[in-house]
Amino acid sequence: MRRCTFKMMALLLALGCSLAGARASDREHDQDMVRQAVERGEIKALADILSAIRSKLPGDVVGVEIERKKGRWIYEFRVADKKGRLFEVYVDASSGVIDRVKEK
Repeated sequence: MRRCTFKMMALLLALGCSLAGARASDREHDQDMVRQAVERGEIKALADILSAIRSKLPGDVVGVEIERKKGRWIYEFRVADKKGRLFEVYVDASSGVIDRVKEK
């Protein structure tokens, strides 16, 4: 349980850091858009997506972003495996289906 809590805190920190480059008002607007999409049931919450795909990932999640591309919300997970390789895993935020995995 403690390890799971640590990972969730790390993910939240990574999400916050990924938004740090944007202006504060832009970040607040983006966060509101994502929150509203979750509340409307348009997309799944990050915690739900993680619990559904964690066993399918090629390693540990070290970063996460969410963005809207071509009218779709996409979670982008950065995943590091035990050999130190880095992957980007793209997940459809509405269905929770992994769209693609790309090694960096």
